[in-house]
Amino acid sequence: MEKILKTVSKMSQPSRNLFDNFFRHSRKSPQRERRLVTNQFGKYELIEPWKIIHPFRTIPASIAKPCYYKSQSQDIPPQIVEIKNENQIECMRHSCRLAKKILNHTKEIIKPGITTDYLDEQLHDLIINHGAYPSPLYYHGFPKSICTSINNVACHGIPDDRPLIEGDSLNVDVSVYLNGFHGDCSGMFAIGKLDEDMKKLITVTQTCLDAAIDICRPNERFCSIGYVIEKIAKENGFSVIPYFAGHGIGTYFHGLPDIFHFVNDEFGKMQPGMTFTIEPVLTQGDTEIEVLEDGWTAVTVDSARTAQIEHTILITETGCDILTC
Repeated sequence: MEKILKTVSKMSQPSRNLFDNFFRHSRKSPQRERRLVTNQFGKYELIEPWKIIHPFRTIPASIAKPCYYKSQSQDIPPQIVEIKNENQIECMRHSCRLAKKILNHTKEIIKPGITTDYLDEQLHDLIINHGAYPSPLYYHGFPKSICTSINNVACHGIPDDRPLIEGDSLNVDVSVYLNGFHGDCSGMFAIGKLDEDMKKLITVTQTCLDAAIDICRPNERFCSIGYVIEKIAKENGFSVIPYFAGHGIGTYFHGLPDIFHFVNDEFGKMQPGMTFTIEPVLTQGDTEIEVLEDGWTAVTVDSARTAQIEHTILITETGCDILTC
């Protein structure tokens, strides 16, 4: 689950400008309707939120819960980039391994006709059956256990009662809290057959993520991630949506470092023991985003489709490990 760029005081001026523009564009959620479009980006259905049912699913008393569960307390991360010890790293491996296992289970569930609410229910149950807590639930009031972003929804889509249809492209973002540590990953899924334009967008997004991970090693600058991702995206005719960042992760859901996926000049270098996510959002069109009235669902202004893929990584003495592999 990506971090919205809210740490304005720690951003360079270009980053602050992006943040300001993002929150100028918000609108009310439209009435439910199904709208197929054929435009320069392909033929697909524009996603508009349907009814959210079964919000805030129950969590057994036996499951350890993060501090934000049903409370006003905040998930307060360290004010510096955390260097984890061996025990903390081992705990991260377990939480990340489970997050990936849950995400992979999506393939066994999705098909035309099921709703994202049903997917949320199935993955919620699977998470708690493994003794973990679904990290998004109650996080700043988020009402569901996973994020489901379809077609023109860039991220933070809330599972609802809309049935999936042939040709939808779906991002599922899974985060779990296990033994006091969060693990976070997301992936793209096809509902039936996708057109070639969307297939290319997903492939290039994966290439961007892989290339960014490949450069991660001790003493590499965090800003190098954004250079690599934006270069590959532009070479392939796509844009990087800049309003959402990867983030440090551990006992806290979101913390330092902020991982920007666009060209930037932020300070900081990677060191062994650091864990963070890389999760670029690429779009077929322009980078402008609107946040709907629910406060979460971010859609493209030009109705272009998007793709996002995410891993949590660990910086090691010689390079990095993908913890959600």
